[in-house]
Amino acid sequence: MVRALRLLVVLSLIAAAVFWGLSNWRNAVLLLVGSAISGSSLWEWMRLITAINQQMDSGQTPRPMGMILFGFFARLCLTLVVLYGSLKYLHGTVLALAAGLGLGLLSLSFEALRLLKRPTA
Repeated sequence: MVRALRLLVVLSLIAAAVFWGLSNWRNAVLLLVGSAISGSSLWEWMRLITAINQQMDSGQTPRPMGMILFGFFARLCLTLVVLYGSLKYLHGTVLALAAGLGLGLLSLSFEALRLLKRPTA
């Protein structure tokens, strides 16, 4: 998951430069906002899955799920506020925001395929 986040950062910077060069800075910022939302979503899912795995594993002390779930839903609410605010005040295209969100899916899919192709030992 960390490799997917690194790939997301690299792809986001390249795509933002392309968007800035082809259209305007507002679309580049919207792409970066969408990428930041994707990155925070990937990070929050990683924390949630780690906590669930610790709950199921009998050898480790489990994390308190209440705070993790609260953080998960608080991030979802913050995401809605950021999406609304960025679209309202930046006046860019929704496609740039969707491209930033799609970069997260692309980087996660790329890393998943890379793990599937890796030989098992």
